[in-house]
Amino acid sequence: MKWFTLKIFDLRFWLFAPLVFAFVMGCSAQDNEKFNGRRAQMVERQIKARGVTDKATLEACLKVPRHRFVLPQYINSAYSDSPLPIEEGQTISQPYIVAFMTEALNLKRTDKVLEIGTGSGYQAAILAEICDSVFTIEIFPKLGNKAIELFAELGYKNIFVKIGDGYQGWPEHAPFDAIIVTCAPSKIPEPLKAQLAEGGRMIIPVDELYGQSLVLLEKRKGELRQKKVLPVRFVPMIDEKGKEY
Repeated sequence: MKWFTLKIFDLRFWLFAPLVFAFVMGCSAQDNEKFNGRRAQMVERQIKARGVTDKATLEACLKVPRHRFVLPQYINSAYSDSPLPIEEGQTISQPYIVAFMTEALNLKRTDKVLEIGTGSGYQAAILAEICDSVFTIEIFPKLGNKAIELFAELGYKNIFVKIGDGYQGWPEHAPFDAIIVTCAPSKIPEPLKAQLAEGGRMIIPVDELYGQSLVLLEKRKGELRQKKVLPVRFVPMIDEKGKEY
């Protein structure tokens, strides 16, 4: 009798399992559709509407699931027009700022990019959709290791993460065709200037006396030309002891 009861249970399980699977897949499909719609609105209303026109940047923003890079409690705000808190007192940047900085680098498919400040990994994922390889440095081990896991889950094989001091750059892989910095020092780090390739671009927020500005640099004949392009607000760049640069 016991054997017969187990068989009945097993039979019921196999009868209802397809229904359960279909329900779960249906919920997942609905979630994906919901987020796809929100992502499309984000690109149209927050990014294109403010003047970002680079096709590769827009396509990357449409593709990368931003909701995977935010904390669970903020998932419904993942596509909102604002930065959001992540762990270690850091933030994921406003979608427009991510797109603006990406477009400013004028990236090519063959480019090798250095990112300072991995955070949750969203900016690196956008870059990885556009260029050949992304080398990204995160000073907080918890954030860096979490980003490594997420990159693997999402199938990114062209993103390389280092836990360490971003001020020093990554000289072993220099020169870089582009450098993007997502934390603000009080001055542009000399090591990063040295690691920028001839003809390359760097975009970096710089913390000045009266606020922060995004600065765009371009290396021509060994010299750096720079200009301020946008007022911004980023977390400060810190060293491994937590001291601000």
